[in-house]
Amino acid sequence: MADILLVYGTTEGHTRGIAERIFGRCNKAGHNVQIYDATELPADLDVGRFGGVLVAASVHQAHYQSAVEHFAQTDAKALNRLTGAFVSISLNIVSDQEADHDEARDYATKFFEAAGWKPKLVHHAAGALRYSKYDFFKRWMMKQIARYKGEPTDTSKDYEFTDWAALDKFTDTFLAAVANKS
Repeated sequence: MADILLVYGTTEGHTRGIAERIFGRCNKAGHNVQIYDATELPADLDVGRFGGVLVAASVHQAHYQSAVEHFAQTDAKALNRLTGAFVSISLNIVSDQEADHDEARDYATKFFEAAGWKPKLVHHAAGALRYSKYDFFKRWMMKQIARYKGEPTDTSKDYEFTDWAALDKFTDTFLAAVANKS
């Protein structure tokens, strides 16, 4: 079984949950997985020693978490030698408008170009409205966006839109790609 590096960036915690789901699935398949929040990466982390790397990050104001961007830029050469996968989490994926899906894909494309990283697999997952985690201004702003897009606006609740079965299938595809390269 392969050693897998799993790095994630999270703002309100939903991406951490996605990363933990991926971690559990990889572990259950018998892989040795090291999981890190991108803000807590060890200084001596040797990315090149892994058989595969999966990065998960969420889009906020058209960008991923700065720690994830820094990781990808700093380690792009090593990442490009590995079987790499990226899970992009965005509320745009919830939309029934193809233009919103295109916008979500553009965020990832721009991120890859800026970092110089070319992951072999990319999955676009729907995120969550975490009203309980937002400050007053962000809650108000997200409610306005949700109203405009026809999403839930009751700020007394949080809403999760992630398709967990699709995420599991993507994780399995990633694990098969890692196994085929070994």
